[in-house]
Amino acid sequence: MSLRVKLVLAIVLLTTMATLVIGLFSYVGTADRLYAEVDRSLQNGAENIEHGGRDLDGPVFSPSNGGSDDLVRGYEQFVIQVIDNGGNARMTSLGVPLPVDDNDRAVAAGPELTTRRNITIDDEPYRMLTRSLDNGRGAVQVARSLAETTRVLDSLRNFILVAATVVIAAAALAGWLIARQVTRRLVRLTGVAEEVATTGRLDIPVPVEGTDEAGRLGTAFNEMLGALARSKDDQQRLVQDAGHELRTPLTSLRTNVSVLRRHRELDHETQARVLDDLDLETRELTTMVNELVELATDRRADEDLEPVDLADVVDRVAERARRRTGRAIDVSVDPATETVVTGRPLALERAVSNLIDNAAKFDPDGVEPITVSVRSGRVTVCDRGPGIAHADRPHVFDRFYRAVEARSRPGSGLGLSIVTDVATSHGGVVFAEPREGGGSCVGFELPT
Repeated sequence: MSLRVKLVLAIVLLTTMATLVIGLFSYVGTADRLYAEVDRSLQNGAENIEHGGRDLDGPVFSPSNGGSDDLVRGYEQFVIQVIDNGGNARMTSLGVPLPVDDNDRAVAAGPELTTRRNITIDDEPYRMLTRSLDNGRGAVQVARSLAETTRVLDSLRNFILVAATVVIAAAALAGWLIARQVTRRLVRLTGVAEEVATTGRLDIPVPVEGTDEAGRLGTAFNEMLGALARSKDDQQRLVQDAGHELRTPLTSLRTNVSVLRRHRELDHETQARVLDDLDLETRELTTMVNELVELATDRRADEDLEPVDLADVVDRVAERARRRTGRAIDVSVDPATETVVTGRPLALERAVSNLIDNAAKFDPDGVEPITVSVRSGRVTVCDRGPGIAHADRPHVFDRFYRAVEARSRPGSGLGLSIVTDVATSHGGVVFAEPREGGGSCVGFELPT
């Protein structure tokens, strides 16, 4: 069942229930009011007749002297009957006897009692009231036809049914129009989603209309397709760039292997140099593959966010780098600033490690120590290498980008791009600046 049909059925169901409840309350309320009016008229009639009949044995109640006509004059809409305290009829108007049961006899024998019930006379419904007379001298019975009341209630019932039918039909039409309007954009979005699933295309235009939930869904769906398209393009560029970058070390490996095949013709020094090249190239290839896997799978996102002190991260990474490279690395932390950020510890350690490794690679002489400063959420790593040319600064954080003068150095061109990914995933930015006196300063800044 489609959403449109469900909306129509829901609107019709709610309208039907509301109409029936209102109609039922109207019918029951009107019926109670009409029956109350009938009972009141019977009560008033019985009281007036009782006050007009002076004595049960008097001339007014005597059927032989025509007192019955005087008694009922002005009450032609009623059927009147007077019974004694034994329940026997003493007088009946219009020649129509009224039924007497045990309750009526009890009323006639008791003081100031009243009973009401529905009866049938000649297949016509009547409402009858039995009221005891003063001093236990019997009771007066007054009955009134319910035909008019029944006709009014039947007419009201038919009107309610007709009105309910019209309202339900109108609700079905209005519900269909509303459901069509509400689901029109959802149907179009569903069509777009099905087309994307079928064709795999991510450039299909998405209808974006309005500011309601459907409009917001269209906007979100459009942004999602855009993000998927950008991710797909990034993956394709990553694969293409990786393939291009991997060709160089693989070609060099094949060349060195080919040289080693002629090992009998090579002296010991040449063989050692070729083996050193193979060892360096395989390590670079391993590093590149690991970095490619990290970029492609984004394993850093598996970590939970938690408070991280950048000063502690820098101290740990700098100590490992000192042991690994033997380089002097000076760390300075501004104690007057807040260095705690919300982040992923291992990812931040990798970013700082890449910055220090990059500085060590471009400052191989190690005459001066590498300096790492932490101020608030800003981590800066400075070296005394050749520096970064002005034209290269906007691109040093791109994947596989290597300046012309840096292409002879080992590296994959992915280290700083990983720093960029870590910084942006934490809501931060990266920067590369020239260092006063020569060299460069590279780092990132995160919100504390």
